[in-house]
Amino acid sequence: AVKSWEDNWDNLSTFFAFPDNIRKIIYTTNVIESLNSQFRKVTKTKLIFPNDDSLLKMLYLAVERVAKKWTRSYSDWDLVINQLKIVFSNILDKTS
Repeated sequence: AVKSWEDNWDNLSTFFAFPDNIRKIIYTTNVIESLNSQFRKVTKTKLIFPNDDSLLKMLYLAVERVAKKWTRSYSDWDLVINQLKIVFSNILDKTS
């Protein structure tokens, strides 16, 4: 495990440049894991799809169903937004 960290330190260390509140959101994968679980449920019940569109429609409906349950908000979200604006000010300035 340590060797993996050492070999990939350049990639890993970029996360430490972010403030704690932003890092907490980056590290949290619960939402992604939950969504993947719902995708597995949908695709497990029907193993063969007639075409790609039918699969995409099933996944879209799964996202719609799951999104209705997404009510959790991050604590200090306003602070996180302001920190993101500071960290990415050079990018945001170019787009506005």
